[in-house]
Amino acid sequence: MRLAPGKQLGPYEITATLGAGGMGEVYRARDTRLERTVAIKILSRLSSDPMRRQRFEREAKAISCLNHPNICTLYDVGHHAGIDYVDSPRRPNRNFTNGSIPPATPTPH
Repeated sequence: MRLAPGKQLGPYEITATLGAGGMGEVYRARDTRLERTVAIKILSRLSSDPMRRQRFEREAKAISCLNHPNICTLYDVGHHAGIDYVDSPRRPNRNFTNGSIPPATPTPH
């Protein structure tokens, strides 16, 4: 299910599509409560299987327990209008248009 720019998902206003994969889609959105840009990952409607929903919830809980500079912080998890989502900071230097995370650039020692 693609969300068009301008669509509201609870307190979030979708502004652009960032990518898609097997579990769902990722969008850039505006958190209207806190006035910040975020990335929203939604569980695909094709993933309405209870096992996939449980996996999505486990992923959100696991991420929320972690605190490391190389792991994205989880801001919110929710369900709105039949759509499950997680909300995290937008990483402007990341490009997810091909559905994968680009490899890190090695840093010189």
